Amino acid sequence: MSDPFPTTTQFASPDLIASIVYEGHDPGDDPRWPESGAADQADYARWCGHLCGMACLRMALHHRDGHAPSLFELRDGALRYGAYVEEGGNIRGLIYAPAVTYAQEVHGLDAQVHPTLPIDRLVELLDEGHQAIVSVHKEIRRPDRPAPGQGGHLVLVTSHKDGTLAFRNPSGHTDEARNAELPVVTFAPFFAGRGIVIAPN
Repeated sequence: MSDPFPTTTQFASPDLIASIVYEGHDPGDDPRWPESGAADQADYARWCGHLCGMACLRMALHHRDGHAPSLFELRDGALRYGAYVEEGGNIRGLIYAPAVTYAQEVHGLDAQVHPTLPIDRLVELLDEGHQAIVSVHKEIRRPDRPAPGQGGHLVLVTSHKDGTLAFRNPSGHTDEARNAELPVVTFAPFFAGRGIVIAPN
């Protein structure tokens, strides 16, 4: 499948993702953290595990414009709009409605929240040229195993062809997992049936 989208990971060093997500490596211990745009390493360490949605937004903007703000510039904007909420040291988000308002008002992205998005409707929208930031279980990066659940992580679905979805996974632990293609029937058990749909450029 031809898929010209750039790839942004929520962790600054893609080659560390496998050890971060499966071997207990401290995600803040990343020599490339300055590339994220974080104010300092502590800021990066606290937030990098929460920025799958901003990584997806960055890829969509980069695809449209040929460039995009840094991951943490997008985080800062999303925070101002209430797309993330800090509560007692915890981070809650991505909250779809304010995230879409931010994407529309600041970045001119034609996006809509779909709180209910059946897999068949997702395929229809992709066939019409839309993209979608959708909620899946993080273990979609190992699709050969049964889905342990649905939702909790965001990926950017970029296209559909002949029953196969192409998507970018910000926490993919291999090149194949980051720039992924899966049959719809394999993708569906991981998919929570909700997301943000982005209209064609």
